[in-house]
Amino acid sequence: MNGAGLALAAAGLVATALMVGRADAERAVPIPAARTDVPAAPGLQTAVFAGGCFWGMEAVFEHVKGVRAVTAGYAGGTAATATYDQVSTETTGHAEAIRVRYDPRQVSYATLLRVYFSVAHDPTQVNRQGPDSGPSYRSAIFPQTPAQATVARAYIAQLAAARAWSRPIATRVEQGRFFPAEAHHQDFFDRNPSHPYIVAWDKPKVAAFRTGFPSLVQ
Repeated sequence: MNGAGLALAAAGLVATALMVGRADAERAVPIPAARTDVPAAPGLQTAVFAGGCFWGMEAVFEHVKGVRAVTAGYAGGTAATATYDQVSTETTGHAEAIRVRYDPRQVSYATLLRVYFSVAHDPTQVNRQGPDSGPSYRSAIFPQTPAQATVARAYIAQLAAARAWSRPIATRVEQGRFFPAEAHHQDFFDRNPSHPYIVAWDKPKVAAFRTGFPSLVQ
């Protein structure tokens, strides 16, 4: 390896160390439970959240008791632009998002929101999460019912008043359809446990969920 190669390798090691150091600091932020919740309804219900790379978001919610399925995808744009290559241009209006199918007899919408805000992502970052930047990595909630919209807005206000973070909450409540991502993005965490991004960012996030919410782990 020549001098330039050694320099690049060293830079890569430093970058990796910084990523791992940042990821190892992942923790469940202690926040109060929501004061209001969506009334339980029969059958499975759907929630859609965006908060950075959908690999990690999917991995966290797949471990929540009462969650039956999680799908990685895109929300906020049109069907015609719901592809990874187009969303990555940061011009489509889409956010990387997840669709959560859950049993309200076991876990409520407000509880999912608590996991979302506490450990699934950092709600104070604007158009970015960790190493990823751009509006497709924004913090956004896409309510599937008017009741979800009411609960989400009320919880954002409650958390803002509680000052759980030193920076303002950037999460937006938006409208838009959800479109599933390509097959190779589904269950990425489980299928690629040694992927550098998964190791550096998402495994610590899942570990933080397990530590912070032991009663919710399935």
